[in-house]
Amino acid sequence: MAQAKDENFPVASRVLRPEHRRHLLAVYGFARLVDDIGDEATGDRLAQLDEVEKDVRRIYDGDAPHLEVLRPLRATVAETRMPADPLVALIDANRQDQRVRRYETYGDLVDYCKLSADPVGRIVLYVFGRADEQRFVWSDQICTALQIVEHLQDVAEDLGKDRIYLPTEDMARFGVAEADLTAGSAGPHLRKLVAFEAGRAANLLRAGAPLIDSLRGRERLAVAGFAAGGRAALAAIAAVDHDVLGHRPRPGKAGLLRELVRVLARKR
Repeated sequence: MAQAKDENFPVASRVLRPEHRRHLLAVYGFARLVDDIGDEATGDRLAQLDEVEKDVRRIYDGDAPHLEVLRPLRATVAETRMPADPLVALIDANRQDQRVRRYETYGDLVDYCKLSADPVGRIVLYVFGRADEQRFVWSDQICTALQIVEHLQDVAEDLGKDRIYLPTEDMARFGVAEADLTAGSAGPHLRKLVAFEAGRAANLLRAGAPLIDSLRGRERLAVAGFAAGGRAALAAIAAVDHDVLGHRPRPGKAGLLRELVRVLARKR
């Protein structure tokens, strides 16, 4: 839970009402646990993920979960009427990380994002009481974009875990080999590939922008902040000429504020 304040896209922005912050932090505890098991746990990670799912199912069966970090989630589920599907999807994403290390096509990567990223946006909409099918479409576009951006920021880190989230067909198209990802700085072919994938993420952020306009008040500001975080990260990547190996392209506070103003000022 201490890691929450260090996230790229703050999970419990101070602009939100206290009950919303409480619910988002409860979900964060669950998501952080699942990700840490999928990335760092020793022993049988799949078995440990199975145990977390059993604990989530206990909540929906009306029982208290065994894991202390999941206990706040019980109140969140009851008060927001959040279904189990998005929570289980996040567990499934980490199961997939144990089996799948490469993604052949962009479509394959998007399918992974449906498990690893899109459920987060849907959870936020349930917390806000704004869940509906149209908003889910826009939210999924924003969340997939944010996941792609994070993959671009973390190419070297992911490779250290023997994971590559750059689609294999795109790597071949731009003449990028896996060995190129181990260099101290990105070569021209890799930079072009990163720029191409960044363009895809930017298009998704634009496509999902109507979600922000469909919300009001603090909820609108919070979701605009998520989108602005993605835009600022893309700007940071562009600022280092898409060299994601030689730099850690992370947006600063000034960049985040600038993009937030631009998102909120966008014509409806």
